[in-house]
Amino acid sequence: MSIAIITGSSGLVGSETVNFFCDKGFDVIGLDNNLREFFFGKNGSTNWIKAKLLKKNKNFKHLNIDIRNFDKLSKIFKKYSKRISVIIHCAAQPSHDYGKKFPFLDFHVNATGTLNLLELTKKHCPNAPFIFMSTNKVYGDSPNKLNIIEKKFRWELKTKDKNYKGIKENFSIDNSTHSFFGVSKTYADLIVQEYGKNVGLKTVCFRGGCITGPNHSGAKLHGFLSYLVKASIFKKEYNLIGYKGKQVRDNLHSNDLVNCFWEFYKKPKYGEVYNIGGGRFSNCSIIEALNIVEKSCNFKIKKKYIKMPRVGDHIWYISDTSKFKKHYPKWIQKYNTKKIIEELIEYQE
Repeated sequence: MSIAIITGSSGLVGSETVNFFCDKGFDVIGLDNNLREFFFGKNGSTNWIKAKLLKKNKNFKHLNIDIRNFDKLSKIFKKYSKRISVIIHCAAQPSHDYGKKFPFLDFHVNATGTLNLLELTKKHCPNAPFIFMSTNKVYGDSPNKLNIIEKKFRWELKTKDKNYKGIKENFSIDNSTHSFFGVSKTYADLIVQEYGKNVGLKTVCFRGGCITGPNHSGAKLHGFLSYLVKASIFKKEYNLIGYKGKQVRDNLHSNDLVNCFWEFYKKPKYGEVYNIGGGRFSNCSIIEALNIVEKSCNFKIKKKYIKMPRVGDHIWYISDTSKFKKHYPKWIQKYNTKKIIEELIEYQE
């Protein structure tokens, strides 16, 4: 059987990937030590997802391994070696705020962990595609320098603006504030590219917008839509941090994202980069998201506005996904923001 190694296998993207590749007939090895609970407390724990995955998938094996531990990772790669058909790297320290407080831990998880996996792929299974879940935060706050205009419920670009359809992959990552998380992920992004273009591995970086779905253990510091829905339903209040709550995010369902992984797996490239998110098909401001929840649940949410924005936060970010669609025309998005939020509400109730 072909083996898929998936890091962060109990997280949002990782768990969706586990189910997808198990359904495709792979033997899946999931690496996840629930560091998310350490970062975010009990609300961030992914043990409930791990239990669901083990119950559902007979061909799934979970290993409680930290990707910073090269020796333990090495034993896994050595054991399965050439039988490894794909590595999908979703594990990360994902929070701006946490990364600033604990920069060494942030860097070692996001940067060193990625380097460990690349080296072991090179040594043991160099023909296996290496799929990395990167982030749009590699661009820092440069998108905030666009000609953004204020509308009633959102910040927006004029329709004639060259970036109106979204941020392309050639958008500059220089001369901006990234946040410590953004920096550690940028290193990982660049080194994944380097192992593709310099070493010859079949690597790809998916620079994600807001990825979401029902398997998200949304917490205050991470998990925009998941936490928004959870806080709205159970607390009936939500803090809007900076930019009047009009900052725009594009939202991609984790199932749509995993289908991107599958398309790349079938036809891999070397050192490729794609901006991937909801694009113009699926995006909203925070206020617009709250409005959808209010309308769907038929109650008012108490909104608290905090003037100071988070460091490196985007006022407006929409991914231009045209490059990926051109390379992989069979990929079709199924979930827009309204459908995503309605599903999140359904899973909370």
